[in-house]
Amino acid sequence: MTEPQKPKHAATVILLRRGARTGFEVFLTRRPEGMPFLGGMYCFPGGTVRKEDRSPAMVQRCHGLTPSQARRILGAYLTPPQALGFWVAASRELFEEAGVLLATRVDGERISLDTNTTRSLAEKQASSKRAVSFQSLLESEQLYCDLSRLTYLSHWQTPSRQPIRFDTRFFLATLPEGQSALSSSDEVVHSLWLTPDRALSLCEKKELPMIFPTFASLRTLADFDSLESLLREYCLKVSS
Repeated sequence: MTEPQKPKHAATVILLRRGARTGFEVFLTRRPEGMPFLGGMYCFPGGTVRKEDRSPAMVQRCHGLTPSQARRILGAYLTPPQALGFWVAASRELFEEAGVLLATRVDGERISLDTNTTRSLAEKQASSKRAVSFQSLLESEQLYCDLSRLTYLSHWQTPSRQPIRFDTRFFLATLPEGQSALSSSDEVVHSLWLTPDRALSLCEKKELPMIFPTFASLRTLADFDSLESLLREYCLKVSS
């Protein structure tokens, strides 16, 4: 009998915005069919935590959460830099896959980035085949990764019988004012905004394939009738 594969650390962001009429919507992306994990599935932006996400240089490029604070939230079995790496990976993946940048200035001042600016930065990084690291990109723009815009939600781990396994932390974030998410990117075939109820309904009709952690997260969010009530429950800050 083969030993279960050790799960890789990963982070996922549930991006939220106000609904066109009432309530709120979540951002879902569809993975390319050929991807070895979640191919063809709808999910939230996210991916593997990289070594550079917890490097000393990247830690210095963060605002709003310290490594020790991150460790207290996630658990003492992680080192402080490992814990903070989940938040950084969540921010980085949201930027790489959706073109949404959660950033601030050195003094913590919230800044307004428009869609043209964030998309230009995302295209700059994509064209370099990721040779330009997230940290380097922030440095070149004199920006800091604003981890205060992410709120920890839940912890999911791929079953031991699966050949590809992830130990994933889910986070909540609101769409920054003036920004919009990409309709597609290198790892996203297309994307869409839906209310949790609508997404669940389409999933039950087999029109929106997703794995259980995505479904369960949507089920949790569907219990809230407004963005305000959700923000109050999780003490989530509105990005602006």
